[in-house]
Amino acid sequence: MNFKRADFPQGFLFGAATAAYQIEGHQFGGAGPTHWDTFAATPGNVVRAESGALACDHYHRYEEDLDLLKDAGMDAYRFSTSWARVMPDGRTVNPEGLDFYDRLVDAMLERGLKPFQTLYHWELPSALADQGGWTNRDTTLAFGDYTDVITDRIGDRVHAIATINEPWCVAFLSHFLGHHAPGLRDIRATARAMHHILLAHGEAMTRLRAKGMDNCGIVLNFDHSSPADDSATSIAAADRQDAIFNRWFIEAITKGTYPAAALEGFGPHMPANWQDDMAQISQKIDWLGVNYYTRHQIRADDSTAWPSVADVPGDLPQTQMGWEIFPDGMHHFLTRMAKDYVGDMPLYVTENGMAWNDKVENGAVYDPERTQFVSDHILAAKRAIADGANVHGFFYWSLLDNYEWAFGYEKRFGMVHVDFDSLKRTPKASYHALKAAITE
Repeated sequence: MNFKRADFPQGFLFGAATAAYQIEGHQFGGAGPTHWDTFAATPGNVVRAESGALACDHYHRYEEDLDLLKDAGMDAYRFSTSWARVMPDGRTVNPEGLDFYDRLVDAMLERGLKPFQTLYHWELPSALADQGGWTNRDTTLAFGDYTDVITDRIGDRVHAIATINEPWCVAFLSHFLGHHAPGLRDIRATARAMHHILLAHGEAMTRLRAKGMDNCGIVLNFDHSSPADDSATSIAAADRQDAIFNRWFIEAITKGTYPAAALEGFGPHMPANWQDDMAQISQKIDWLGVNYYTRHQIRADDSTAWPSVADVPGDLPQTQMGWEIFPDGMHHFLTRMAKDYVGDMPLYVTENGMAWNDKVENGAVYDPERTQFVSDHILAAKRAIADGANVHGFFYWSLLDNYEWAFGYEKRFGMVHVDFDSLKRTPKASYHALKAAITE
């Protein structure tokens, strides 16, 4: 890789990220059913109807996995705690779940890893999904109760807490496009979910502050949306896409407003008196997590309902996901966040990575494409620091090949290969390259 640790500010953190449902093995430890289990069990939703029941069996193999982080010279580990493991019905505490996260955090600290916790990475308990899930305002209060329970148990030892991972995916991808659980395609449900997931963030922040917690933030995903051409219609379409995907969440959190271009569609379907919630949603955070993967070129598509946008395929190299590789987007969003929204607030790249069709050959995995991808994106973050963004760390997604949601176990993002039959872990060439770069 074309950088070394000394190229970054003192204290800059290098780490990797995972999510509970994607690696733990949800069948273990008394975890309750989630809307992902039922989504996956519905024909046509997930490749081969695969679920997170076993995943990487991190529940039993977490020490081996944390050793991989330590051995690579990583400073921090971004993980999530499963609401349905801690509270199987969304409300009743499961002591086994709390005990697991106790052991997990202690094991991180024993290895010198800073624990970066995410409270919600998409596994909504089925009992709450039955009551409307994120379309139901009451879910935000239940989330606050879960925040209290898990924070009372491990909050004294985590380094940082993120409330929500990628609210765009929780709300729009899942309720408008239907690609993730609960698999809806309903603008009214989407408008409510878009608002309630942010209200859940605000409720969690209120509970965390009441406990005196600091170093609390949120993780947003950003997609570089540019006009496919110079026409006025493409420029307007790209602005709508940017408003829905990128500006909706960061403007609510930092300015207490929603972008007008998005309210044109969502406004008639928003919950009553939603404006009254904006003060809680926009209370101060301590840091912002930036997830970035790819770009899209946008044109207008008047043959479809609002937002009437369509993607235009580009000519850049693509990952296994079919996502274009565009490192300049990383620089764009880090500098944009600093300039337009958060000023000197600490920023973390909380996810960035690529899927590739990796194979074990002669006991090793050779993935030069991923090595180049990581190097280019970390260098883009380095350029953003030089241009004034207060970037404090970079977490690769993901430590392990894992359950990639609707794509099942087909798409491999890990720096460590997982054989999903034997569960054997094999560090890839990119893992060794990153280790060499950050341990020089």
